[in-house]
Amino acid sequence: MSQHDDDLICVGHVLGAKGLKGWIRVFSHTSPRDNILNYSPWLIDRGEGPEAFDVDGRSEGKHVLARLAGVDDRTRAETLTGCRLFIRQRQLPDLAVGEYYWSDLIGLAVETLQAEPLGRIAAMMETGADDVMVLEGERERLIPFVMDEIVREVDLGNRRLVVDWSPEY
Repeated sequence: MSQHDDDLICVGHVLGAKGLKGWIRVFSHTSPRDNILNYSPWLIDRGEGPEAFDVDGRSEGKHVLARLAGVDDRTRAETLTGCRLFIRQRQLPDLAVGEYYWSDLIGLAVETLQAEPLGRIAAMMETGADDVMVLEGERERLIPFVMDEIVREVDLGNRRLVVDWSPEY
């Protein structure tokens, strides 16, 4: 993707073709997984810049089946295997105050209440109880994303997050 596409969010990737009429199997990063179908168009870059595709589809087991406008046969669908699927940030619905998209949190610097750096958020994980931040720094840390109890401040403007967490944990 080009530099002017920094507002793109990866929402999944193409696993392969399904059938003869251009359907693709998609691994979705959205929750629930079929929410990926709420965002159209998808942007796919196969090396020549992002190309927009209107999309429709359905959930099938652990994956999503999708049909992209203009992709009408298996051969064309197979050319998309391995491609990542993007949407623009503005396609996401507005959130309530105190709610955040994972894509907004990735890359934030995390520090303790005493301003001790703990690392940067490299990824987010969904667990049975709470979402968990995966921090990279002098060592990897897993910190639950629990607003008010652990996460005390999210400052997107300054790209930082403050937690009530000991560096010894």
